[in-house]
Amino acid sequence: MDLASVTISMISMGGMGALFATGLAVANKKFHVEEDPRISQVLDALPGANCGGCGLPGCASFANTIVNGEIGLGGCPVCNDDARETIAGILGLEAAKGEKIVARVLCQGGNYESASKGDYLGIEKCTAAHITGGGDKLCLYGCLGYGECVDSCPFDAMYMSENGLPVIIEDKCTGCGNCAEACPRDIIEMHPVSDTVFIACKNQDSPRDARKVCTRACVGCSLCVRGVDEGLMTMENNLARIDYHLYGQTHELPTAKCPTQAIVLMESVPEDDPSITTRVVHEKEALSA
Repeated sequence: MDLASVTISMISMGGMGALFATGLAVANKKFHVEEDPRISQVLDALPGANCGGCGLPGCASFANTIVNGEIGLGGCPVCNDDARETIAGILGLEAAKGEKIVARVLCQGGNYESASKGDYLGIEKCTAAHITGGGDKLCLYGCLGYGECVDSCPFDAMYMSENGLPVIIEDKCTGCGNCAEACPRDIIEMHPVSDTVFIACKNQDSPRDARKVCTRACVGCSLCVRGVDEGLMTMENNLARIDYHLYGQTHELPTAKCPTQAIVLMESVPEDDPSITTRVVHEKEALSA
């Protein structure tokens, strides 16, 4: 290739580059969309957990959505009252203080309480065990014990106990709900801390079968239901249920005679370490109101 050809090539490439750069500059100016400055301000005020608890892909998406008025101040389960107040100030809204939401584990069927049907040799994940027959426990409704909920927690607010049940560290729990979503048995529910009475069982077997699979299973005796005013608790599919709109915030069990101690009181109790775990009361003992 001679010198003239090289020169012509360089001029051509340079000209094309300048043409494309000019086109991009024009397009950028023509199609540029001004971003609402409040989006970045809201994003800075958010906890930045990117946990997805709001149902959106991340905090940036939440910030954009709340500025556009498509979601409310309570949409972020991780925000504390201070963060909500800051965001409300940015958006010119009035912030209402919300009650802390925490995860509650509604199963007491650990390795010691649940009957075993043999060794499970499949993938040690709750979802896999649930799909392929239920792991090594006879109960088809209780905790499988493989800790998929713990793995899903972005805040290290859970661990597996020696008995094979998940434990919530309440001062770390932000109420994002990832653990409840990860559980294939739906044994984890999100509740305000003011809810204290729980049926810590999901078993819907007949009373006879429920007794066979777990010593802490609800056996559908209705003693607890008869211990409260009509309508506050009901029996559905052999399982006692609580209407939390009407009941469940008391600090005393409705009966001391639950034959399997499936109904419990739960409250947050500080321990020696910085974490706070849940105290579970089985007897007719009053919580510290």
